[in-house]
Amino acid sequence: MKIGKALLPLGILAGVGWYGISAVRRARRHNYFDGKVVLITGGSRGFGLALATEFAKHGARLILTARNLEELEHARKKLLTANLGLLEEDIAIFPCDLTDAEQTRKMIEMATSQFGTIDVLVNNAGIITVGPVENQSLDAFHMAMESNFYTMLHATVAVLPKMLERGDGNIVNITSIGAKLAVPHLLPYSASKFAALGFSQGLHAELRSKGIRVTTVCPGLMRTGSHTHALFTGDRDREYRWFSLGASLPFISTSAKCAARQVVQATASGRTEITITPQALLAATFAQALPGCAAACMRWVNALALPKPLHDSDLNLIPGSQVRGKEVTPFLVLGRQAARLYNENTR
Repeated sequence: MKIGKALLPLGILAGVGWYGISAVRRARRHNYFDGKVVLITGGSRGFGLALATEFAKHGARLILTARNLEELEHARKKLLTANLGLLEEDIAIFPCDLTDAEQTRKMIEMATSQFGTIDVLVNNAGIITVGPVENQSLDAFHMAMESNFYTMLHATVAVLPKMLERGDGNIVNITSIGAKLAVPHLLPYSASKFAALGFSQGLHAELRSKGIRVTTVCPGLMRTGSHTHALFTGDRDREYRWFSLGASLPFISTSAKCAARQVVQATASGRTEITITPQALLAATFAQALPGCAAACMRWVNALALPKPLHDSDLNLIPGSQVRGKEVTPFLVLGRQAARLYNENTR
């Protein structure tokens, strides 16, 4: 009894100490981005805009880049009127085709000249093409690699010299659960994301000892509204139906806000890699532990659940916004809300 009474104050002190340390760590993570400059590729809509919103909440100054100037201006207006504490001079937009290495280099130079430095690079730009391999053209594979891998490569190579010079910086690479487990009917996307994952993991291995923190992000399905800009081939109506459903339903997908919050926290704490959503983590673990079983599951999904290829179909890619109306409407409320919130309905 005496020992128990003696240990009780120690236990209380330990608990208070642990709580205090945790609070300090949370405060440091929250203040990590105060005044820092964060460049987000593909920042005009979708997950890029969700990330911009979350970084701004933590005091970051923002540089957004994407191809479409009108979408960038709309995103900038949304952020300035969202009560995030951003001033006009805290956010800049630079239209840029990131698949062009020279154009990317010049954009980074202009952004650095305006803000003085780029502390955090978030490689988020990308596209997704949906349809069976029989209906995917070679151009679809080239386009996916250009948009999902080379944009990441070009932006990283452009910011890297200054980061190495000062021995500090963060690079955040948004890959996908599709980089851990190849999902049927997303073959160009998965191939490009596998490349992005390998690049990001290699960057971490080479740069961490030089003061640059590389965080690899593998999200599962997120409600960003981006299914309206995904590109479809084959039986486009049915392909859009299953894809939009998966990108809209709760318990299958997570909100872009929740996913963005996890990315910002992981960046502040210097995490090496995160997988977003329990479903994605389970799928990635399953694929790594039992690759044969995972491959068999994907084979059955392809055979039993997904649309069959159309052998008389052209190979043109059609955006989801042109196939809409064929979806399972009652289940897409959250997806449509996300599309409105994250600038996906501007075209």
